[in-house]
Amino acid sequence: MQTILAFILVFGLIVFFHEFGHFIFAKRAGILVREFAIGMGPKIFGMKKGETLYTIRLLPLGGYVRMAGEDFDQIELQPGYRVGLILNEDEKVEKIYLNQNVQHPNVLFMEVERADLNKKMWIEGYDEEERLVRFDVARNAIIVENGEETLIAPYERTFEAKSLWHRTLTIFAGPLFNFVLAFILFLLLGILQGVPTNEPIVTEVVDDSPASEAGMKAGDYVKSVNGHSIDKWDDLSEFVKENPGKELSFIVDRDGQQVELSIVPDSVELKNGDKVGQIGVMYQSPMEKNPLKAVVYGVQQTWESTVLILQALVYLIAGNFTLDDLAGPVGIYQYTGEVAKHGFFTLMYWTAALSINLGIMNLLPLPALDGGRLMFFGIEALRGKPVDRKKEGMVHLVGIVLLMILMIAVTWNDIQRLFFQ
Repeated sequence: MQTILAFILVFGLIVFFHEFGHFIFAKRAGILVREFAIGMGPKIFGMKKGETLYTIRLLPLGGYVRMAGEDFDQIELQPGYRVGLILNEDEKVEKIYLNQNVQHPNVLFMEVERADLNKKMWIEGYDEEERLVRFDVARNAIIVENGEETLIAPYERTFEAKSLWHRTLTIFAGPLFNFVLAFILFLLLGILQGVPTNEPIVTEVVDDSPASEAGMKAGDYVKSVNGHSIDKWDDLSEFVKENPGKELSFIVDRDGQQVELSIVPDSVELKNGDKVGQIGVMYQSPMEKNPLKAVVYGVQQTWESTVLILQALVYLIAGNFTLDDLAGPVGIYQYTGEVAKHGFFTLMYWTAALSINLGIMNLLPLPALDGGRLMFFGIEALRGKPVDRKKEGMVHLVGIVLLMILMIAVTWNDIQRLFFQ
């Protein structure tokens, strides 16, 4: 149960922030947002507020913001359609009923001849007396089909009608908000848990290690090594690593007294054949609660995590990976359960790292991802005109198919790793 709750919290928060980025910038641009969805597949919860339907869907495979004017959102009335019309006080159509019996005293029935529900906003056809009639359509008109209402979107409220700048911002905002979420989580960690001071204070000394044999004790504050001033633990760690087998002179502060220690780091060989020094001490940085430092900590951790993930991505792109190096929803579920066992703060850190990972992956210039759409916007900027929508749609469709194949392969590998190993 703990794993399920942790996964729902982590997944829901990351997807929510990503889609909220798309949503808020779409609304600011004046785009009609039809649906804000967390999850994919069958709807398990839905709530209509204003123009937008907010839903939670069954499959934890992402989410989406459905905007007017995107693929599969075109509303067309073909010739021969029988519709029922309700007019408002200005004699404009405010509601269109499609192919159904309508029980309303003021309904006007029509067989559609022509219609423009996108730009010029009118509908023309033959009434019950076979007369050709034409009505203007209100900009907030509603189409009703099988009991479901859909708001008509005038062209200026569609995604495609917006400037290249607004479309770019709307798509880029999704990955951007993943980085915003990571910063917020790291900031909260800095406020609630404290910011690591990184002071070079020894936390624990390993028995029978070079440090132990030299007389180093827990609580020693390392001031210098071989005359080089030590300001933070990373400086000490790096100095020791670079000097395997060499005698080092340590000056430590122990209860206000200066103590000199002579330590020869063990030489440890790494997998790549390099040798590094180790003296056998453990470290846990003291924590400081300072709101201003927490802000800096949030920025630093977001940046450092981003760099690490980019380095790993370069490693993967170079071909140094197998399916075991990748994880799908099942793998993330498993890892999230393991992380949750180590406490809420560790789960926050894991969530921040996953959010950055999602942001970076979505910015890759691959079809069907946000980065793929941004790539087409870049081509549009260079050409001075959009790429043909059918051609772009075909590229994205191929991308979706390939991504789904990869997702199935990764998920199957996750299942085998979880149940058969």
